[in-house]
Amino acid sequence: MSEESLDQLLARVRACRLCEASLPLGPRPVVQASAGARILVVGQAPGRRVHASGLPFDDPSGDRLRDWMGIDRAVFYNERLVAAVPMGFCYPGTGPSGDLPPRPECAEAWREALLAKLTGIRLTLVIGQYARRWHLPEARGTLTDTVRDWRRFGPGVLPLPHPSPRNNLWLRRNPWFEEAVVPELRRRVAAALSARGAVSPAGCPAQSRFRT
Repeated sequence: MSEESLDQLLARVRACRLCEASLPLGPRPVVQASAGARILVVGQAPGRRVHASGLPFDDPSGDRLRDWMGIDRAVFYNERLVAAVPMGFCYPGTGPSGDLPPRPECAEAWREALLAKLTGIRLTLVIGQYARRWHLPEARGTLTDTVRDWRRFGPGVLPLPHPSPRNNLWLRRNPWFEEAVVPELRRRVAAALSARGAVSPAGCPAQSRFRT
């Protein structure tokens, strides 16, 4: 039997109904990936707006994330450049203090198989506590401690706080993040994309679509 391709695996992911009974709006797995993608964005789970559009980070959190990364929507939504594989693929619903945690069934059923197919990744952005637990199990302390200690994780992984507007207070209390980590993030994003000689959907060098 031939090995399953990434496209075949993604088709099965998008047809997944494992947690259907627990999802208030029903299943709609949101994932973006290709084998040649150079950057992997690991978030939590889709919110309501992302569930409605089917595009990862298609909300104010995504606007801030793209600004942090120094790229525009054309680059971010080019699956040949950027993969977005959250810890949970479907909107989990809302609790007393925001969206509920990602459903654990997603990672258990799909994560290892998907990541094994992403052979071109040069930079992984680990966003929030649920992504940290999976991708940086050696990290200790709070998420703030992990983000502050970003240098110890090497050039291929960068932990980030969630870019949600709910984190505005955290950003005000931790000015070092935008002063030190965001410039490093932009440098690593540019390096990861430029290393490939990447082109944008319009045929222009992807670097020309970076924000400055």
